[in-house]
Amino acid sequence: MDCRNPVAKDGIHAVWAPAIPAGVTLSRFFVSVFVMVLSACAPVRVRETPAALAAQQAREARLAPLTHWTLTAHIGVSNGGDGGSGDLAWEQNGDAFRFTVRAPVTGKTWTLSGDASHAVLEGVDPQPDTGSDPQHLLSDRLGWDVPLANLRAWVRGLRAPDSSATVQYDEHDLPAVIEQDGWKVEYRDWFADRNPPLPRKVFASRADARVRMVIENWDVDD
Repeated sequence: MDCRNPVAKDGIHAVWAPAIPAGVTLSRFFVSVFVMVLSACAPVRVRETPAALAAQQAREARLAPLTHWTLTAHIGVSNGGDGGSGDLAWEQNGDAFRFTVRAPVTGKTWTLSGDASHAVLEGVDPQPDTGSDPQHLLSDRLGWDVPLANLRAWVRGLRAPDSSATVQYDEHDLPAVIEQDGWKVEYRDWFADRNPPLPRKVFASRADARVRMVIENWDVDD
C-alpha cells in the first residue's frame, strides 16, 4: 500500500471510501479505517548506530528548547472497545497547552487546556470540567488514555525527559520506534524537508490503548 496521499489530476486529494459493514457504527468504522491506513505504513527499522544516536542527540538539542509550537492533525484514539477520532489543533506555549478536537461526523468540538498541574475541559458537559491532572481528566470524562505529558515530547520525535527510553531508527537515522514508560511510539512518516525533520505520522500504543496522529502542519517558533 502506498502510504502517500493519492492526488487526482486536478490536485485534489483522492479519497478511498469502502462500504460500511452492517451493524458497525459510523464512528467506529472511521476509527477502524484510520487504524488500517496507519498500520500499512510501518518503516524499516535498524538498530542504533553511533551516527543515528548522534543525529538524534542533535535533533533533541535543536528541538527540546523550542517550547512554543502548534500543529494540526487527524487523531484517532481507542482502548480496545470504545474509541474516537477527529481533527486536532494543538497549541503549546511553554507548559501551557490547548488541545482542541472536532468530531468528523457530528462536528462537536471540545477543548482541553491548562498546564501540568491544572486543566479545564470544555464542550463535553454543560459546564466546564476542571482537575489537577490533564491526563486523568481526559480519561475520566472521555475514556481517552492519552499520555499528554510524554506525548508533548514524542510528537516531536524526542525522548521524554525524566525516564529512560530505547530507540530504534530508520534508514535515515530518524526514530522509527521510541519505547518509554510502557508505551511504544512508532513513527510512520516524517516531514523530511524540515530542518530538523518533524514527524508526520505517530502511532503510540500500550496494551489496548492506541493513539494515532497524522499531522498535517507544524508551526514551530525558533
